[in-house]
Amino acid sequence: MSVSQITELIKTCLETSFSEVTVEGEISNYRPSSTGHLYFTLKDANAALQAVMFKNRLKYLGFTPRDGQRVKARGSISVYPQRGTYQLVCEFLEEAGTGDILAMLEERKRRLAAEGLFDTERKRPIPRFPETVGIVSSPTGAAVQDILNILRRRAAGIRVIVLPCPVQGAEAAPLIARRIEQANQWQLADVLIVGRGGGSLEDLLPFSEEMVVRAIANSAIPVISAVGHEIDWALSDFAADLRAPTPSAAAELVSANWQETLETVRSYQKLLSESIRSRLDRAHLLLKPFAPEHLELRFRAILQPRLVRFDDAKETLLLAMKDRLAETKRRLELATNTLEGASPLAILERGYAVVLDEQSGKIIRRASDLEPGQLLQIRPMEGRFTARTETILEQGESHGN
Repeated sequence: MSVSQITELIKTCLETSFSEVTVEGEISNYRPSSTGHLYFTLKDANAALQAVMFKNRLKYLGFTPRDGQRVKARGSISVYPQRGTYQLVCEFLEEAGTGDILAMLEERKRRLAAEGLFDTERKRPIPRFPETVGIVSSPTGAAVQDILNILRRRAAGIRVIVLPCPVQGAEAAPLIARRIEQANQWQLADVLIVGRGGGSLEDLLPFSEEMVVRAIANSAIPVISAVGHEIDWALSDFAADLRAPTPSAAAELVSANWQETLETVRSYQKLLSESIRSRLDRAHLLLKPFAPEHLELRFRAILQPRLVRFDDAKETLLLAMKDRLAETKRRLELATNTLEGASPLAILERGYAVVLDEQSGKIIRRASDLEPGQLLQIRPMEGRFTARTETILEQGESHGN
């Protein structure tokens, strides 16, 4: 028989024998597709069964499935020949109660919370500018590469230490707790990122183990829990100082202040450059009128009115001086005429003479002051001569008397 023939026989046998079955189990690896179909696994302690629920049946679904949830699925078994696999095609899905894993996690969560491991007062602030970031995760996982790429892009100056450990399986939890303790023992980092990429609820169980939760709660180094995708959760999220929805988001959180500060500095640099450029432009505008070709024009514009005023003042002063000189000259002439008119020399020049007593030198003003035979000195305009009185006449007397 060919592979197709044997597969067709199996397909016919299964699909006719299990055309309508109801299966109870826990949902695991729940993954809605972009086409609208739901893919998941139904499992119990010993076995797993692949299942699918097509989107045309979702209108009958009264709840949102999630990993760890216990459900009853009614449908038929179908064989996919191309892959040689079989799966349950669900026609109807209903809740069957809380799954064992979720019940266990809820019980552990309540117990640890009662001890105060999740209290807000215990949580430490994440450093604003961490110099060293420790990553507790699988060194070969995509989560570590995502963190490194983001830190390299956003904060290249941050030093990164990878503390390797498995992130799923029975041996994962002890090593995760041990790496956290070692980071604290040797003070290897300023902040720790503890996490992994997405996976089923079972894959994420190591991060809900009590030893891991206690190691995170007792860490002196601030811890960011970054387990799975945004919809995933683990008990480490409650014990950590900060929960990140994804490992990439955790990298962005520890580099946020670096990036914000860098952007702030660049913003201030831009503002400072624009301010300096604006002031320089303003200074250039203020200095432009003082260029040599403009300065002469401005100097002339300032000086010309003053020169005109100076010329006007000079003309006014010269005219005032001329008027004053003319007035002074006129007054001088009047004074000269008055003085000359009062001068004895002017009188003498008109033919008068001064008569003095030859002996005493006194001026003779009246005829009564003379005596006959008295010697007189007579001073005309020019020269002098002497005379002797012979006849003395009083005023009003004539020579014939």
